[in-house]
Amino acid sequence: MLLSEREIHIPPWDGNGSLLTYFEQAVHDCLSPGDIPVRFVVTHSGRDGCHCELGILAGSDYLTVSQPTSIFDFEPRDVENTEKFNAVMIVPTGIGAEIGGHAGDATPAARLLAGACDKLITHPNVVNASDINELPENGLYVEGSVVSRLLMGTAGLNEVRSNRVLLAIDKNEDEGISELMIGSASAARATLGLDCPGVVKIEPTIYMRAEYSSSGRAVGRVEGLERLVEVLRDRRPQFDAVAIASRIDISEGLHKEYFQSGGQMINPWGGVEAMLTHSISMLFDVPSAHAPMAENMEEANALFGRVDPRMSAEAISSCCLHCVLKGLYRSPRIITDKMVFTYPGVLTAADISCLVIPDGCVGLPTLAALEQGIPVIAVRENRNRMKNDLEKLPFAPCKLFIVENYLEAVGIMTALKSGVSPSSVRRPLEETRVSSGESSQVDTAAKVTEEDRG
Repeated sequence: MLLSEREIHIPPWDGNGSLLTYFEQAVHDCLSPGDIPVRFVVTHSGRDGCHCELGILAGSDYLTVSQPTSIFDFEPRDVENTEKFNAVMIVPTGIGAEIGGHAGDATPAARLLAGACDKLITHPNVVNASDINELPENGLYVEGSVVSRLLMGTAGLNEVRSNRVLLAIDKNEDEGISELMIGSASAARATLGLDCPGVVKIEPTIYMRAEYSSSGRAVGRVEGLERLVEVLRDRRPQFDAVAIASRIDISEGLHKEYFQSGGQMINPWGGVEAMLTHSISMLFDVPSAHAPMAENMEEANALFGRVDPRMSAEAISSCCLHCVLKGLYRSPRIITDKMVFTYPGVLTAADISCLVIPDGCVGLPTLAALEQGIPVIAVRENRNRMKNDLEKLPFAPCKLFIVENYLEAVGIMTALKSGVSPSSVRRPLEETRVSSGESSQVDTAAKVTEEDRG
């Protein structure tokens, strides 16, 4: 089984029909028989169309696990459940986000947003900080592809008291590394009360290679994924979630260069990690997360001096696994049976009140929110490599809010929760519009800008 990244160009959308359906058809036309898309992102768009990057799983046809449904499958929500205010926060992995592009440095923003909602659904990239994980008390730790499926209406979430977390690790020639991994599982058992049914060593190991795409986004390549899949298939009744720790091959000197870049370099590991966990969660319908394994103890104990604060959690950690174990400990169960969607305690797309993203990001979560009528709050200060103008998308009126920072995002969230139009608390207050029966143009996005504040 091979996981790889492919870059494709999609011609401009003519405005007819669903934009999501348009992308789905364009992706389908470029796939080879047996290819399964696992990740889709629009890296930049303009008059000549969209440059897109697609994570593809090939060679899965021989497996005896069930074949996954398409990542483009979509079920529209009929209503919005307003009993609770639940938000989704996403910082896509590997895009060089100013906030959330390194080791759990989006956690303060997540904790801020969590204070303005009943539940905050977020993914590992936001709160994984190597041996640290400060997920908010009302936060749900959900693998990225599952967040997409939630917003697309094809999966629900059911909170759990705890999960049985299986730990699958590469067999490493340096026994010290293996002992660190096993020790991390033991520490989680002793402090969290984690139920870990065991540690499984994968041999021969899977091969993971970190790379960069032409957009600068961190991507990668995974070979021999069937070895991990076979391990999980054989032990499927034993676990509810899976933690994976394996080596990631990078260019010589890149490890040191990253830590000494002053935060200017995109984290090279995250992209290929996301491709792996997307595939595992898709194939087995279980929560999953990955921790990079050091090549040897010398690398695990390497010192880089005083690094950018956003990298410090990673720099001080020798194992990098505890954040994964803590997150998966109570990661929600994935529900795919639509007959169960109406059960008490099951979160679905109908329960999502808003989506918060870095400005310029267009992937399945943004497209799903657009189709579902879920308000999107885009944060300009969280600069990144994605070059898309969200105002060009066909959002319904007052469904797109572009704010400067996460502090303003909380203001918009609070206004939405209170049922207060954001424009009504700004001054000057515009004159009430009066028109004849003739059709008129209506703005499709609401902005909070420096000019407005002035």
